[in-house]
Amino acid sequence: MSLTILIPAAGASSRMRSGDKLLEPVDGTPMLRRQAQIARDVCAQVIVTLRPEDVARRQALTDVDVTVLPVATAAEGMAASIRAGAKAAQGALMILPADMPELDSDDLRAMIEAFDQAPHAILRAASADGRPGHPVIFPADLRGKLQGLRGDEGARSVLAQYPARIILIALPDQHALTDLDTPEAWAAWRTGRQG
Repeated sequence: MSLTILIPAAGASSRMRSGDKLLEPVDGTPMLRRQAQIARDVCAQVIVTLRPEDVARRQALTDVDVTVLPVATAAEGMAASIRAGAKAAQGALMILPADMPELDSDDLRAMIEAFDQAPHAILRAASADGRPGHPVIFPADLRGKLQGLRGDEGARSVLAQYPARIILIALPDQHALTDLDTPEAWAAWRTGRQG
């Protein structure tokens, strides 16, 4: 089954105030580079959306074999990245958030293996206790729906249209839920790892 992984990374990271969450180091690697690397570990086709002027994030991807897709309308919100990625993708589309540091290659592999068994389903990662999270794999027939998205709500409206097609895939602990948007969240997460 053909699959593309999309990493939407064209947001402004405004809740980090003067910082950039996607350049925060995780085990010595910038967050965005780490996500791109784990995606490439499991998939040959990886797209990363960026604002056209975002030199620092582009540099973080140096020598990582991904397709960088500039999104001129990035200020609109998440939908702009998803639209662009869905249009450029081949086959099914996994949307992998760029700010989830607990996800790893094994998690992505588990998602893809589940999708291989149910290629017409929407596969949505969940926490170990069953709470829905990310990433999400959309089958190829829904890429047209993703190309019609608007605003900053991601693909929630598509998920809401097809509840019967959603299968939750439990990942370890809070891997599917931990996303870090503020300096305080990053600090608390790092403290928790040390403890």
